[in-house]
Amino acid sequence: MGHIIAVVGGKGGVGKSVFAANLAVAYQLNFKQRSLIVDLDFQSLGDQNIILGMNPPKNIVDLTKTQVPQWDPKTLAPFMMNAPQGYSFIGAPREAAIARDIDLDGLGKFLKAAANIFPWVVIDCGNGTEPQALKALEQATVIFVVTTPDIIVLNQTRRVMNKMQELLFPQEMIQVVVNKYSQNNAINTQIIQKNLNKVPFFVIPDEASTCDGALAKSQPFTLSAPAAAISRSYSDLVRRIDQTKMLDQLTKLNKPSGTAQKMQVIQGGAQTTNPANTGEGPGARSKLGLVDPWTSMKLRIHKALIDVVDMKKMGSDVSDPKQKEVLREKTQKAILDVLNKEDVSNLCPTREMRAQLVKEVLDEALGLGPLEDLLADDTVTEIMVNARDQIYIEQAGRPGLSKVTFSSEQQMMNVVERIVTPLGRRVDEKTPYVDARLHDGSRVHIIIPPLALRGPTITIRKFPKKRIMSADLVKFGSMTEEIADFLRACVEAKLNIVVSGGTGSGKTTLLNVLSNFIPTNERIITVEDAAELQLGQDHVVRLETRPKNIEGEGEVSIRDLIKCCLRMRPDRIIVGECRGGEALDMLSAMNTGHSGSLTTVHSNNPRESLGRLETLVMMAGMGLPLKAIRETISSAVNLIVQQSRMNDGTRKVTHISEVIGMQGEVVTLQDIFVFKQEGLDKNRKIIGRFVPTGFIPKFVEEMEAKGMKISRGLFAVK
Repeated sequence: MGHIIAVVGGKGGVGKSVFAANLAVAYQLNFKQRSLIVDLDFQSLGDQNIILGMNPPKNIVDLTKTQVPQWDPKTLAPFMMNAPQGYSFIGAPREAAIARDIDLDGLGKFLKAAANIFPWVVIDCGNGTEPQALKALEQATVIFVVTTPDIIVLNQTRRVMNKMQELLFPQEMIQVVVNKYSQNNAINTQIIQKNLNKVPFFVIPDEASTCDGALAKSQPFTLSAPAAAISRSYSDLVRRIDQTKMLDQLTKLNKPSGTAQKMQVIQGGAQTTNPANTGEGPGARSKLGLVDPWTSMKLRIHKALIDVVDMKKMGSDVSDPKQKEVLREKTQKAILDVLNKEDVSNLCPTREMRAQLVKEVLDEALGLGPLEDLLADDTVTEIMVNARDQIYIEQAGRPGLSKVTFSSEQQMMNVVERIVTPLGRRVDEKTPYVDARLHDGSRVHIIIPPLALRGPTITIRKFPKKRIMSADLVKFGSMTEEIADFLRACVEAKLNIVVSGGTGSGKTTLLNVLSNFIPTNERIITVEDAAELQLGQDHVVRLETRPKNIEGEGEVSIRDLIKCCLRMRPDRIIVGECRGGEALDMLSAMNTGHSGSLTTVHSNNPRESLGRLETLVMMAGMGLPLKAIRETISSAVNLIVQQSRMNDGTRKVTHISEVIGMQGEVVTLQDIFVFKQEGLDKNRKIIGRFVPTGFIPKFVEEMEAKGMKISRGLFAVK
């Protein structure tokens, strides 16, 4: 089995074609094995003919359109010229009109066969973004990106490399070769590495006179001037490739498929409309932003649905499940009627693919489109829609790009309307962002143009359908059983607790767990921007803020709701998150008989959470002196629980700290428990343990006076 070596140039003039020709010849000269040079640069159309001094009567386009049972040296002979020195050449067409007729399927079959016939097949792929070049890249073992020590060239090279990574070509497969390099260049290899974020694999010296002389003779300089420094460098290059076993190692990499057909669709030349041919299944869409045949069909069905179905008259905003089911059946029948008028045999050759198409259209017409499947997937904890064709999801604490996309921005806006309308919210140019929640309690933030430049942006924070308990956090490794029991005792003892953490660290989940420690005979009032808490007690009053209406009136803030709940005889007040002046009202409530209150703030550690609270209190606009604010905080807050998201995606309680009081002008803190990281395992998961600091909290004596038993050994250093 041979190897296909693809050569790509980030910009014209870098010497990419000369590099490809001399690389193949150097391999033949050093290892005495026949190599094949294939010209797929359809921008230059024939540069390789000049470099090699060969003019084949037939070209690669003729080859791909020829039907043969199997490619072998005999069937390839009419399309290939053999040099006396031992290498072979298949040229590009000399006219652009002929080049457009290339058969990608035929090219793919030839490349597979060529790798079995020749130990090395070196392909000149131009800039690497043409359909025929992408077909070669898909089957290549390595991609050599040729650049020169020039800032403008490096900029273009970086764009080419980024495009390849967008197309999911493995980073290890892409190797940089610096051509025309001189020690006198102001741009050295360190600058090149910094610009391209990759260490160059090899450097070719600048020897313009040797190159010009070889071109004048129409002969590779590795043949015409074998003793020249530049020719010797090519020998060093092929030997290095062989000695490092680079090609054997890269063969194991997984390469993308279907990129060539997608690019052909962009350029208006696709011959196939079956999404299965793209290698990504139904609804596949290119990373390049094209509208593929599958999406095009969905858009046509949507347009036809608008013509035959009045969704408003059919009651698309109904809340009754039975009416929704009736609506779904009627809409499904309308979709099938539209499909029966279309020829979808190529697009949906199987019954399963046809059913998938109907489901996707139904989801977009009546539900949340491609988000439906993501919401139904319990392993997905966060959905981040950056643009119509770019949806990221978080699974197991790590974000990744999802394969699903929206058909159009209009479909996205329809989904946005379905989210906000039932809640009495609105999102438009006047109010281009909104916080909302889904029927399952998931939190949603939406921001639309003109503020979002790439189209509507949707962020959904999902919450588990099963309420998470302290035992689950222990199982996840977020805390130990001893810490869970300690926190339970703190909640039952009516300590005022602040849960601190960064965005996505799990503050709300931990607050939920702590709130479930509250005895069932106590009256609990929750105050939230968007209702997220899932309390297991019965005696609970849930309050939610309200934004301004169309006239700009009617807003109800968290501050307003905290003032209301103080008149509702609460035993416990739980504020979902303090992010403004409501922090002052919350601290005041903690100081005026409403002990046992819980809330969260954004901060990176317990000490910073105190500074954060100070800032939030100042936002109340009361003009309180800083010392008075700190005294209020020190007397109101008993415990700070720090929740952090670790580098491996896990969430852990990293600090439990007691607020002791004031020492001069400073609020004093004392850590009770901390998480000590000790290293990483073979899966790059964090290894660590929860350790006590040896400090016994002051409130332990008060808890014991109330009859609660707290083991002093819990705080002993182990």
